[in-house]
Amino acid sequence: MKKNDIIKIKIDSLTNEGNGVGRYEGMAVFVPFTAIGDEIDCRIVKLKKTYAYGIIERILTPSRDRIQAECNTYRKCGGCSFRHLKYEAELEAKQSFVKDSFERIGKLSIDFDNILGCEEILHYRNKAQYPVCEKDGRLECGFYSKRSHRVVDNKDCLLQPEIFNRIAYFTVKLLDKNGFRAYNEETGKGQIRHIYIRQGFHTKEIMLCIVMTKLDDRLKNISGEISKVFPEIKSIVLNINPNKTNVILGKRSEVLFGKGYITDIICGNKVVISPQSFYQINTAQAEKLYAIVKDYADLHGNETILDLYCGIGTIGFSLVKNIKKLIGVEIIPDAVENAKLNAEINGIKNAEFICGDAGKVANMLIERGETPDIIIADPARKGCDGISLDAMIKMSPDKIIMVSCNPSTAARDVKYLCDNGYKAVKGQAVDMFPRTAHVETVVLMSRVKD
Repeated sequence: MKKNDIIKIKIDSLTNEGNGVGRYEGMAVFVPFTAIGDEIDCRIVKLKKTYAYGIIERILTPSRDRIQAECNTYRKCGGCSFRHLKYEAELEAKQSFVKDSFERIGKLSIDFDNILGCEEILHYRNKAQYPVCEKDGRLECGFYSKRSHRVVDNKDCLLQPEIFNRIAYFTVKLLDKNGFRAYNEETGKGQIRHIYIRQGFHTKEIMLCIVMTKLDDRLKNISGEISKVFPEIKSIVLNINPNKTNVILGKRSEVLFGKGYITDIICGNKVVISPQSFYQINTAQAEKLYAIVKDYADLHGNETILDLYCGIGTIGFSLVKNIKKLIGVEIIPDAVENAKLNAEINGIKNAEFICGDAGKVANMLIERGETPDIIIADPARKGCDGISLDAMIKMSPDKIIMVSCNPSTAARDVKYLCDNGYKAVKGQAVDMFPRTAHVETVVLMSRVKD
C-alpha cells in the first residue's frame, strides 16, 4: 500500500477524535466523517509503518447510522465530527470512548450509567470565538480549519446561537470599513485578532469582546454603532493581547460599552460572567451535570467542600445551601472576583474563594488545618497536576468527585487516586458538546478506610 492508493474497507469502530477505523491487510486505517458499518472506497493520504490515514473516495454501502448532514462546511471548519451520524449513534460512541479510556488508561472497571444526552443539539453554545483574517484585502472571520490556523468562512454555524453569527460578521464588516487590519501571526502586523461572544442562556444578555493588539480610540464610536443595531448586547469589551501567541485573550481588558460583564442564572443562582471567566458552554447540560455532582455528594448539611478549579463558582453554588462551608480555588483573578461577587449577589455567607494554583492552595489549606469532607475537581483538559493530586490524597476527604472534559486525563488522574487510598464507585458520561467529539465525565471516588 502506498499514498494515493484506493482501497476498499469497512468501518468497524470510531476513535475519540471522531475518525472511523477500518482495516486493510491487518493495518488500521483512520478515516474522518465515517460511521460504523460504512463500506467505502478509501484514498490513502498518509502512510505510517503500522497505520494509515485516508479520506472517503466513495461510499459503497452506507451505515444505518449515517444521515444527511445539515451543515455544508462542517468537513472544512473542524468544529463538528459527528454531524453525519444519528444522535443515538453519537451517544453510543461517546459512552464507549469514556469506558475505553478508563479501562485502557486507568485499568479500572467502573460502573458507568448510560450517557446523559442533550435535548437540544443545535445552537446550544453560549460562547463563540471567531478568528479574524484578511482575504482579498478585506477582513473576514470564521473558524479555524482542523489542526490549522486557516480561517474557514461559516456564516450559519449550527453550534452557535444564530445571533452570534450576525454579530460577528457585522462587527468585522464595520471594522474593515473603518480601516482596521487583521493581525498576522507570521509578521506580527495588524490589529484585530478575534471576535469573542458570550450569552447568558437564561437571561439572553450578550457580551461582545473584540480582541486586538492595542487600544484604539476609534472603537468607542464603533461599539456605539454595534450596540444600536443589536440591543441584546449589554456589554462590549476590548481585550488587549499584544503577545505573539496562539492564546486568544490577553490579560488586560477595557470596557467600551456597558458594565464589562453579563449575568445569567444557573441552578437558581445569579452569576456574573466576565471575558476571562470559565463558564460551562452548554448551560442546560451543565445544570444536569451539577445535579449528578450533588447526587454523588449525598449531602447531610455539615460538610465542608473544597472546589478545585472552581471558575466563577457555579458547581459550588449549586451545593452551598446544603453544606457547612464551601472553599473555591481558581487561578484566574477575574474569575475569583466574579465568584466573590456572585456569592454576595446570592446572599451566600458560607463560601470562601482563593486565587492561586490548585495544588499550592490545597497545600496551604492543609497547613492551616482545613479538612474538607468532599473535594470536587474540575480541571482543564490537561487534567490535574501531581501536586494537586498529592494534596487531595493528603487531605484524605471521604469523597472525591472528578469532573472532566477529557476522559483520557480523567482516567489517568482517577487511577492515581485509586492507587493511593481511593476506590472508584461509579461514573456518568454527559454529552455537553453534541456533534463534536468531546464528552464530559463525572466519577465518584470514596476513601478506602483502614
